[in-house]
Amino acid sequence: MEVKVLDINGKETGRKVNLDDTVFAIEPNKHAVYLDVKQYLANQRQGTHKAKERAEVAGSTRKIKKQKGTGTARAGSKKSPLFKGGGTVFGPRPRSYSFKLNKNLKRLARKSAFSIKALESNILVVEDFTFDAPNTKKFINVLSSLGLENKKSLFILGDTNKNVYLSSRNLKTTSVVTSSELSTYAILNAKSLVLLEGSIEAIEANLSK
Repeated sequence: MEVKVLDINGKETGRKVNLDDTVFAIEPNKHAVYLDVKQYLANQRQGTHKAKERAEVAGSTRKIKKQKGTGTARAGSKKSPLFKGGGTVFGPRPRSYSFKLNKNLKRLARKSAFSIKALESNILVVEDFTFDAPNTKKFINVLSSLGLENKKSLFILGDTNKNVYLSSRNLKTTSVVTSSELSTYAILNAKSLVLLEGSIEAIEANLSK
């Protein structure tokens, strides 16, 4: 699949790059995508929720009334779940929500996500660029030139570029990651993907195995 290379002003450079069809033009596997996104979101959960159970509630264990003759149901400790202030039955306990997926499935999910974006024509290829110093205003100008100012976008760099990353950090609708930090969730969560030329080779090398 051929894609035109743009500069940071949104103009064509006259060059084209070939995106590997085995990465950007496969039949998307929606179930693999679902599992990978589910795992990503599950891993974000802290799992620190906790409710006090009967044995953990503060209070006396004295029997609160006699067993018989009251005309009401028998009752023991006031820590019973039946009473206000009593323990919670089967309440949440701290636990990990993470689960494992094999590498081939995760690789298939990322390729499927890229292919979905390619089918939607939401992939741009931009020549590599950098800033002399962090400058959010310059980054906003790049977004405006590419027509992405009011859209969720994901910039994928070949290597770490601190100045470009810091320039984008205050922008709610834009994220900057390197090719090694990619996730299926990040790809699908963005409306448009902006691939810097230097990232394409690394993406294809990681996913075409």
